[in-house]
This record gives sequence, structure tokens and C-alpha cells, in this order.
Amino acid sequence: MRLPTMFKLLLLCTLAVASRADISEEDEVLVLKKSNFEEALKAHPDILVEFYAPWCGHCKALVPEYAKAASMLKAEGSEIRLAKVDATEEADLAQEYGVRGYPTIKFFKGGDKESPKEYSAGRTADDIVNWLKKRTGPAATTLGEVAQAESMIADNEVAVIGFFKDAESEGAKAFLKAAEAVDDVPFGITYNDAIFSKFEVSKDGVVLFKKFDEGRNTFDGELSKADLLAFIKANQLPLVIEFTEQTAPKIFGGEIKSHILMFVPKAADDFDDKMAEFKKASEGFKGKILFIFIDSEVDDNQRILEFFGLKKEECPAIRLITLEDEMTKYRPESEAITTDNIVAFCTLFTEGKLKPHLMSQDIPEDWDKNPVRVLVGKNFEEVVFDPKKNVFVEFYAPWCGHCKQLDPIWTKLGEKYQDSADIVVAKMDSTANEIETVKVHSFPTLKFFPAGDEHKVVDYNGERTLEGFTKFLESGGKDGGAPAGEEGEEEEDEGLDETGSCRDDLGQAD
Repeated sequence: MRLPTMFKLLLLCTLAVASRADISEEDEVLVLKKSNFEEALKAHPDILVEFYAPWCGHCKALVPEYAKAASMLKAEGSEIRLAKVDATEEADLAQEYGVRGYPTIKFFKGGDKESPKEYSAGRTADDIVNWLKKRTGPAATTLGEVAQAESMIADNEVAVIGFFKDAESEGAKAFLKAAEAVDDVPFGITYNDAIFSKFEVSKDGVVLFKKFDEGRNTFDGELSKADLLAFIKANQLPLVIEFTEQTAPKIFGGEIKSHILMFVPKAADDFDDKMAEFKKASEGFKGKILFIFIDSEVDDNQRILEFFGLKKEECPAIRLITLEDEMTKYRPESEAITTDNIVAFCTLFTEGKLKPHLMSQDIPEDWDKNPVRVLVGKNFEEVVFDPKKNVFVEFYAPWCGHCKQLDPIWTKLGEKYQDSADIVVAKMDSTANEIETVKVHSFPTLKFFPAGDEHKVVDYNGERTLEGFTKFLESGGKDGGAPAGEEGEEEEDEGLDETGSCRDDLGQAD
């Protein structure tokens, strides 16, 4: 071999080693950038990547669990790796993979960078490891010895085991299909008589083992995928679950969309008594309503209290919410937290006999004295549906960064039309006021209510400038308005707010 050729090969090897060394690690987690991202995917075919922001509260809470998951996988000899990308520094990379909130977590399987899978489970180390194993291995682990089954049950908060005499039976096939559809719970399957005997199972069946409530649930229906999934979803969460960073994805991502919330300080002397009443009430609504308690003293939970119009000093308190296409809130007539009251409240809800609870502040005495009129729930419809007025409304949140930026422009717009006979510029704090005719999902939301008796609502999609707003109003809501029949695209507050919070991976303000 000629000497120059040898030098070239040595140089290429040296560059390759230097490039690989450029992927640093923190607590077993790879630190990726645009410059080494593709190389990491080639070196580690199965890799979970968290796109984070250093200031994000959710991201900070995830750090220890994410590192623990990485260590667990390494200890098992797994080739799956965990990585992270500072999306504020690597903006191009974040944009390439559609990162809109933090943290965003994506799984790149087999080195495929074109269509990564969105991570969809909880935020504990066990959740992360179980999800990854389901994505890279068999849907259900074959358990050949009693010790294997005991280990699976001992090592997991929830585990589902299928007991079958024949691997080719229809029940076993249905079980495996159900296992493929559930990401956040480990599944095992056994055909071993000793394991049947150990767990006192006499015939083909499925048992869900858990470290809370009853300890285990035995499936007693028809062994079909649909029925098994319904059984697992109804039993995999505690009767009462605390709202935390770790449980939030399970709460919001679950099949049960009706949630009753008990806001209570955990440090209160009567906390255990309140929990006992709440838990007893939950037994009759299993699989229908999710029972959640929220520590009203935790700083990170204050935004949730605000969403329901509550203050710490008003707790303990009960509220109910549905998370279907539109969020609807309900408030019990009695604030007393007893099993009977809670059962009666939930029963009225399940029977469709409850009316939504709409928050409203009192009407300010000077609500119409300033250039921008102040609307609350109690005067909203009277003002915006005045048949002689064209009313332009900003629905805002006091903590929203975009709203604060818009405020001086909105004030100038109000001043411009202050003396107009038929144009009204207004605003409403949507964290303290709710109305049935308009559902606000993000801030700021801008809507125009043209004069007339038809109660029309037009979404504003134009530029958020004085000139853009003026053109819109002068055109009667056409220049900058959403096309007829289309919902306007609303912008969410994606930045850090005054409480140090940020959007979570569900795309919601926390």
C-alpha cells in the first residue's frame, strides 16, 4: 500500500473517532446537536430524544427520571439509548421535527429519522423503560418460570399477565393484540402450569397485578381485544390518583375524559378523612369518572386553581370537568366533602342533569369608561350581541406573554374608536370569566361580533398591528377575518410566563 494512501486511511479513521467522541453524555444521556444528530442515529439505531428548554419547569422535573431510565437500560445491557437536545440552542433541529412545546419526546427506531414515533406514556423511569421495551421487543414477554412472573409483578406498578394452556388459542391471540395496543403497561404471557398454580388461576384468563387498591383484578369477560383493553384501562389507575408531573400524561392521555377533582392541602389535619370520603365515593364510578386530588398548597398547582376560579383559602373544594371536544366545568351545590354529597353530584352528572358552571367576575363600575371596554361573564352577551354595535373582543390571560405584548396596541385601537357610534373595542379576562357562546382554548383569542340580530362570530386571522386591526374593522370584519365556516387559528402562549411555567407536551398551558 502506498504511503499517501495509508495516511488518508489513518486520517479518515482519526476523523471518525473524533466525530464519535463529539457526542458527549450526561448521566448516561447523550447530548445531541444538529452537528452530531445523524451520526447518533447511525450509531444507536433505537434512540429516544427529548427536545427541551433549560427554563422549562416540566423539563427540569423530567431530568432525574430520564437519567434513571437511561441507567436502567444500560444496566440491563440494552442497546436503546436516551438523548436530549436543547431546542433553544438547536432551533433548526427543533423546527425540523415539529417541536412546539416542551418537553417534546420522539423515538427514532432503526435509525429512521423521517418518521419518529411520538412518546406517549408517563414521565417516570419505569414508564419510559416499559414504553421503549414495548416498541422494540415482543408485545408480551413469555414467562416460563414462576420467578420470572414474580419479578415482573414486583418490578412494576402495574403488570398484566395472560394465562393460557394453548399458545394458538383465540384467547391468547386476542391477548397479544391487546398487548400491542398498550404502551405504558408491561405484559407477560405464560403457558406454564406451575405459574397457573402459583397465582391460583385454574383456566385461561388475564390478571392485572398492581401495587395499589385491590392488588389484582381478574378479567371475567369474553377474551377479545376490545374487552381486554377496556378492562385494562378501567383498572390500571388507582381509584384516586394525585395530579403530579409524572401522572399528568396518564390522566390526560387516558380514555376516561370525565374527571372529578378534589383540591385539598395534603398537610391539613383532616386530609386523611377527606381522602377516605373521596375514595369511598369513587368506587361506584370506576371506569366512568376519574377521581383526582390536587395539593392546593403546591405552587405549581396554582394555575389549575386559577383555571377553576379557586383560591388556596377556598380549599378544600370539589370540581368536575369533561375533556371532550369542549371542556365543560361543573360545581357541586354543596361544598361539604362527604361520600354522599360526592356520589349525588357524580350521579347527577352521569344522568345528564347538571348545568355547566360558568365563572364570572362582578361587572366593574367603570367597565365602559375607558377606551377598551371591560367585559365579564355577567355583561358579555348584552354588549357583544347589541344589534347596533360591531364589537371586537380580545380574550386574554393576565399571565400570557403574547397578551402583554398586544396590550398597548389594543389600547390604541380602543382610543381610535372611542367615540365611534357603532364600533366597540373590548377585552375579557378568560381565566376569570366563561361564556357558553365562545370557547377559548388559547391566548390571546380575537373575535369580532358584527352588528345585527344573527349573533355571528368572526375569528380574526390578520396581523396583530394597529393597521391590521383598523383594516379589519373598516372592512366590516372581512379583511383579516377567517374564511366563512372556518375556525381561526389561535396562538398559544409558548414562552415562559410569570409563574415560571411553560406549555407541556400536550400543547396546553399548565
